[in-house]
Amino acid sequence: MSGAGAPDPDDGGTYTLLVELADPAVIEVGALGEARFDGGVYAYTGSALGAGGFARVDRHRRTARGEHDVRHWHVDHLLGHPDARIDRVVRSVGADVECAVAERLRAGPVDGFGASDCGCPSHLAATEEGESLGAFASRVRGAHEAAVAAHEGLGSSHTARVDVVAGE
Repeated sequence: MSGAGAPDPDDGGTYTLLVELADPAVIEVGALGEARFDGGVYAYTGSALGAGGFARVDRHRRTARGEHDVRHWHVDHLLGHPDARIDRVVRSVGADVECAVAERLRAGPVDGFGASDCGCPSHLAATEEGESLGAFASRVRGAHEAAVAAHEGLGSSHTARVDVVAGE
């Protein structure tokens, strides 16, 4: 983090990709094997800490556009599907709240997705039946805001912020 005041966006934090999948698909998700995804909207929560910060989100955008073929993380397999696109990204800038955000969203549909380095059931959530993209995005933003508030309540020495940026 840069000194006192507003966090520097380059420092990173936590992000959630809202990914639209136009049609149902069966996708090979690395070591997790084949997974069935219904057409709809998914929220993948990850961290962008350390060198490069939110540059990781830019890498995800390139994968979703078909400009990057390396499949390193579980989400790369979903984003690499031709029917997937990133609608928007909710970010907690300057806060390490990845698991706290994921825990506030109902886990599923793939056990262990994005959670191989923690004890969470999954870092992938899906819209609830009948839930619109806008309502889901609001719920995801609320999960970030609650996680950041709890994080700061634990004595964090800086101020984080939650924002929403374009997907692709």
